[in-house]
Amino acid sequence: MQHVLGTFLLLLQEAGDTGIVNFLVEKFNQGGGFMWPILASLVLGLAFVIFKFISLARASVNTKKFIVEVKKALDDGGVEKAIEVCSKNSGSVASVFQAGLMRADEGIEAAEKAVISYGSIEMSFLERGMIWISTFISIAPLLGFSGTVAGMIQAFDSIAAAKNISPEIVASGISVALLTTLFGLIVAMILQVFYNYFISRIDKLVVEMEESSIELIDSLVLLERNKKASS
Repeated sequence: MQHVLGTFLLLLQEAGDTGIVNFLVEKFNQGGGFMWPILASLVLGLAFVIFKFISLARASVNTKKFIVEVKKALDDGGVEKAIEVCSKNSGSVASVFQAGLMRADEGIEAAEKAVISYGSIEMSFLERGMIWISTFISIAPLLGFSGTVAGMIQAFDSIAAAKNISPEIVASGISVALLTTLFGLIVAMILQVFYNYFISRIDKLVVEMEESSIELIDSLVLLERNKKASS
């Protein structure tokens, strides 16, 4: 790890002299064939990152404002009015609410079961695509290590062919070999940051679904007792 960190710092210094784009292209070419699957891991991983940004944005809703609207609809027009409010809103909470309200005429217990069942379905939707980001986080460093091993083999083959343990031969071969490990680790770190962010967003959405579902059931109980849901 210290060798990789030292190489990274050295590369940063070189990048300041040659320009970041030219520098990356040069080092990419020096890294050999294993740099291509590492690049593919980054591109595909970022594609799933964009997908998750879009899907989580659609799943989000202003929960407090939405709950107030649903409670007001329950007071003004009953369950049918509340279902209409849910259908006009996107997001996981709105979908769970709609599923529960559509079973409200069968009783509180049926509505609660519908909320729990649909909540589980929504959780699976929120987690969709995360396994692929995690896969590329694991694959990128492994590809980097594989490229390093292949580079080391080539370096020792060069030593054997030259019949000379020259520092120049060893140093250049090892430097090129370490490039794949470095780039593989960088790709993994980039994707890991996004992965952790998405996990925190999903956890927050799940908590919001659970808390708001309790409020919905409480509101239905009040409505059944001919009381104001927004009280």
